[in-house]
Amino acid sequence: MTLPIERARSRKPITWLTILGVLLLPAAVGGILVAALQNPTERLDSMTAAIVNLDEPVTIDGQLTPLGRQLASGLVEGSDDLDSNLTWVISNEDDAKEGLADGTYQAVITIPEDFSKAATSAGTAIADGGGSASDDAEKATIQVTTPPDGLVADDLITGQIASVAASSMGSMLSEATMGNVLVGYTTLGDQIGEAADGAVKLASGARDAATGAAAIPDGATKLATGATGLSTGASELSTGITTMAGSTRQLAGGATQLGSGLLSGATQLEQNTTGVTALVGGIQTAAGSAKTASTGSATLAGDLGALAVDCAKPDSGVPTAVCDRITAAATSAGDVVTSAGTASAILNDPQTAGGVAALPGTFSTLATQMRTAGTGASSIAAGLNQLATDGLDKSAAGATQLSDGASQLSDGATQLASGAGELATGLDTLATGTGDLAGGLRTASDSLPSFSDGESKSLATVMVDPVKTNAEATTIFGPTAIPLLAAVVLWFGGLASFIVMRAHTARTLTSRRSSAALALRSFAPAALIGAGQGVLVALIVQIVASYDAGTWWAFAGTAVLAGVAFAAVNQALVAVFGGIGRWVGALIGVLAVATGLISTVPDWLASIGAALPTAPAFTGLIAANGSAAAGLIVWGVLSLVVTTLVITLRRTTSAKTVLATA
Repeated sequence: MTLPIERARSRKPITWLTILGVLLLPAAVGGILVAALQNPTERLDSMTAAIVNLDEPVTIDGQLTPLGRQLASGLVEGSDDLDSNLTWVISNEDDAKEGLADGTYQAVITIPEDFSKAATSAGTAIADGGGSASDDAEKATIQVTTPPDGLVADDLITGQIASVAASSMGSMLSEATMGNVLVGYTTLGDQIGEAADGAVKLASGARDAATGAAAIPDGATKLATGATGLSTGASELSTGITTMAGSTRQLAGGATQLGSGLLSGATQLEQNTTGVTALVGGIQTAAGSAKTASTGSATLAGDLGALAVDCAKPDSGVPTAVCDRITAAATSAGDVVTSAGTASAILNDPQTAGGVAALPGTFSTLATQMRTAGTGASSIAAGLNQLATDGLDKSAAGATQLSDGASQLSDGATQLASGAGELATGLDTLATGTGDLAGGLRTASDSLPSFSDGESKSLATVMVDPVKTNAEATTIFGPTAIPLLAAVVLWFGGLASFIVMRAHTARTLTSRRSSAALALRSFAPAALIGAGQGVLVALIVQIVASYDAGTWWAFAGTAVLAGVAFAAVNQALVAVFGGIGRWVGALIGVLAVATGLISTVPDWLASIGAALPTAPAFTGLIAANGSAAAGLIVWGVLSLVVTTLVITLRRTTSAKTVLATA
């Protein structure tokens, strides 16, 4: 059944089937696009991705840490917040490469061999105390590979899933590291507190030590004074002992002479026993020698006795052994004096002459006694020399050393007094500084935060992810995808109407109707089709989006108004530009799609998009408002006015043109 609507570029009339096709075109296109693009994440299981895990686990504190395996497990298990996930296959490099090439896999996630090492490098650097270790910290990376002939949004989907998985893994590692750092704050604060307590004790001890050191100089000064006196006394003792040693050597010399004389007299007595004259002379000589010996031995005995008395004095400083030997020598000298005195008395007695007959025996006895006395005197001399050398000289040397040592002790005590004063000052300064240190450590300990394990874990969770959004981006196409698709398909629906129909009747020049009536006559069927297209598109959208009643009625009203307005605009484009107008209409539809998909289009292109007739339709379909409806009405009215003007211009012609067509 044909309709009284003129077909464009043909005399063949338009049928109801043609009208139905134009009417259903936006609904069919919109339904296909919405069905294909709405919530693609609900059908992710139709995509197959391979996981190639090359990671080599690391060992931390004796615990094997296979982070690559954990990441692969997380990808396979998916998120609790999503109802679906990709179909994952654990694969190897060769199989993954072949799968990409033959279309088995839409993506390959490769976890490199150093993933665990890199992922834990920051925590390891912190545990090692930083320094050069911090230079080794690096980010762990995973590689997402898609085939070169993959579909447009496949890269976006697989990349987003891998990014979320890597981000979740990074948050887990950062949370663990930050938790350890916060626990470390608590431990560090406790340790600094202990150090502060130790510093307080150290300050107290240093203060006590300073007090004790302050008392040292007085005692050291007294010690120096006593040591000086000791040095002086020891020096005087050394001088006295040296003098005594000289006297002892002199006594030894006298004893030696005495011994020699006695031995010589004894020898002479023994040699002159023959002959009376010789005997008398010998007796006289012996009497003189005996007298001399008696006198000398008496003197020697007196000197030795005096020396023994001096030795016995408590302050003599002579060793007891030496004094004992001097006393023994004095005793021996007494015996010599007795013998010499006896010999002298006998020899010098007037009755001796009468005992001439007994002289040989007497001479023999006297000679023996004199030899005994001489030997004793020689022994005394040897003992005195030994006493001087081994006793008195060494005692004098020891006294000299004692004097030197006491002098050095005095100097050391003086230096000790000076050093002790400086030590007391230093210890006092140390006590003050340590007290200040204790105060600083206590302030630092109180300033550091302290957290329990639970608090550390909770705070670390917030710190590693401090910003949260309540946006639920469950699809790569936002909530404006449906309004954009609806506006575009309605636009192409209006364009399709005037691909089939004429913008104005072919009898424009001869018609008796007004130009406005002719414009409305061609516009009316297109407007009805546009309104029907708006209703059908709204019904299709409701099936997919499930709007509430108020939202759907607003959406449907805007869609109907947009269908009518777009019919008017496409009529004006074809009326003004003819067939080129249809190309312009197609270009407008493409621009609407290009400027409505993303906000990163160039400013000049965005400005063009905002000026298109699809802009108010897009805005109104997102949220119905008066300005959007007004914009569509303005575009529709202006388009009808333009179409009317074009028809008016087409109804005037020249006589030459009329004659040419006659």
